[in-house]
Amino acid sequence: MVKKMLYGGDYNPEQWDEAVWEEDMRMFRLAGIDCVTLNVFSWAALQSDEVTYHFERLDKIMELVRKNNLKVVMATSTAAHPAWMAKKYPEVLRTEFNGMKRKFGSRHNSCPNSPVYQKYSVALARKLAERYGTYDNIVTWHISNEYGGECYCENCEKAFRVWLKEKYGSIEALNKAWNTSFWGHTFYDWDEIVVPNLQSEHFAQNRTTFQGISLDYRRFNSDSILHNYLGEYEAVKAVTPHIPVTTNLMGFYKALDYQKWAGYMDVVSWDNYPDPTDPPALVAMRHDLMRGLKQGAPFMLMEQTPSVTNWQSYNLLKRPGDMRLISYQAVAHGADTVMFFQMRRSIGACEKFHGAVIDHVGTENTRVFREVSQLGEELKQLGDTTLDSRTPSKAAMLVDWDNWWALEYSAGPSCDLKYMDELANYYTALYDNNISVDIISAQDPLDDYKVVIAPVMYMTKPGADEKIRKFVSEGGTFVTTFLSGLVDEHDLVITGGYPGKLRDILGIWVEETDALPSYMKNSFSWNGKDYDCGLICDIMHMENAQALACYDKDFYEGTPVLSKNEFGTGHAYYVATRAGQDFYADFLNKVLKEQGVEPVFKPCKGVEITLRRKEETNFLFFLNHNPRESVLIAEKPGTDLLTGKEYCPGDEIVLQTKGVVLFKEQNA
Repeated sequence: MVKKMLYGGDYNPEQWDEAVWEEDMRMFRLAGIDCVTLNVFSWAALQSDEVTYHFERLDKIMELVRKNNLKVVMATSTAAHPAWMAKKYPEVLRTEFNGMKRKFGSRHNSCPNSPVYQKYSVALARKLAERYGTYDNIVTWHISNEYGGECYCENCEKAFRVWLKEKYGSIEALNKAWNTSFWGHTFYDWDEIVVPNLQSEHFAQNRTTFQGISLDYRRFNSDSILHNYLGEYEAVKAVTPHIPVTTNLMGFYKALDYQKWAGYMDVVSWDNYPDPTDPPALVAMRHDLMRGLKQGAPFMLMEQTPSVTNWQSYNLLKRPGDMRLISYQAVAHGADTVMFFQMRRSIGACEKFHGAVIDHVGTENTRVFREVSQLGEELKQLGDTTLDSRTPSKAAMLVDWDNWWALEYSAGPSCDLKYMDELANYYTALYDNNISVDIISAQDPLDDYKVVIAPVMYMTKPGADEKIRKFVSEGGTFVTTFLSGLVDEHDLVITGGYPGKLRDILGIWVEETDALPSYMKNSFSWNGKDYDCGLICDIMHMENAQALACYDKDFYEGTPVLSKNEFGTGHAYYVATRAGQDFYADFLNKVLKEQGVEPVFKPCKGVEITLRRKEETNFLFFLNHNPRESVLIAEKPGTDLLTGKEYCPGDEIVLQTKGVVLFKEQNA
């Protein structure tokens, strides 16, 4: 079989009579489907009690798909425990943030620190590996499904104390890290510690009286769920060490530290379900996050809808051409698979109106099926041309889950401040200028970049300032913003003046921070243009830095709002406020040009242009998000791999509405 991009998605034949299966196989062939994800929610069907397993139906399914030359992403079924388990072992059920004990129902309802859940989930994963591990069409193990949520039960409270003891070593060190001398919170013994929720430290979901405690519980919860994943990972790896293992992530999902998780995944996969109102830049940023989790390695697009979701407030259909355009957007940012949820539309429960390759009508005579078939034919034609190609980037954006948690738990300065919003402001400016950007963690090396941007770097983790100091002193450009460098990894303020350990690199001192309500604005002028600003206004003094612009209003009128510091052979910029998108575009364009970081192609409004490189060959993706035809001018000779059309420099590249051109540059 010719190596190519996997094309398919979640298939649930257990929901259908066997008479339907053969018809599905016929339609898969018509659509170019060559891979199915099986067994995602079959635990109840596979195991009826502690010792009794039923694999006969799954055996038939596995033989059927193998006979029809379909690859398999094999799931372990553990995202929803069976009813008998909840009945016999009620401690397996989660407790909500408000202290309410759950009953059986929904999914992701298993306590991640339940020994019962851990025992039986690992046992099932091992049995699946032992039974199906010799099948040569299994391409990936898929552990559980869309891990998420939190639990606040007694299992978790006890496990939290163990986690804390391992982290801090002594109760004295814990009291210091949490600053428990505040409000008389000093702990004398580990069993005095309770989970932070509405029954204890919280007065709202994201408002807590002790940020250090709640921050550690975020870390603990992410680690607890990761522990469950690792139990199943090790079980299948022990039997099938040659088969890669993944679990499907969910973009910027706040509850789980994906940057930590990625170290335990053989390949990153994720489910792309943008809201219809999301601008293309936000979707692109999520893809770039997934690519960045494994330092630029290609990822799997595990799920997307071919037509419509079922769970948004307004479930807008993907218009003709949308599915193809969004699929190629994923590939443009590093995906080496295109997969859907679901293959055949369910007839009951909450996903009966979620889109599918095969609709309720059960035939190929639908718009969606025709579009899926067209894309399937194109991917077959592409073969392995772009597989394992990489995205070369000289700009990076630093993102950190601990920083996200701590910033939004902070009591002040503004409830309107959201980490994702600030990331999007800077990312969008790069996206609009066709700048290839890696999304990196605080642990990743900076050596390969010329420009590193760290919006609202509120938390300075151990070693982070040394890494940035070295990067800038050796010629790099560092950009950060208001509320940066304020706290350490425990969310304790770094005394001695803001921005703490970044102060010498940035050459400034921030004396005060003004949080403006939405009805108040300030403004400034820079590089011959006027810009509005608001939300946060840091009031700062120049130490070694140069003031590039000053506020126009209020008692801090005339004080710097934008600064540049020469540090070693590099530069560090500080943006002391939130401005508009026009400023970010202008400012970052100047910063990037100073460092010689060029767009991958001349920008054209509404046309997304990215680059993937394989060996010495460049592949440019031209994606037209405009509601009209767009025209580009070829800069180099090349060929559109989707149509075979050849271009010379100066030729027009015409992109129809929602059109895609995959431009293979001709090597010199």
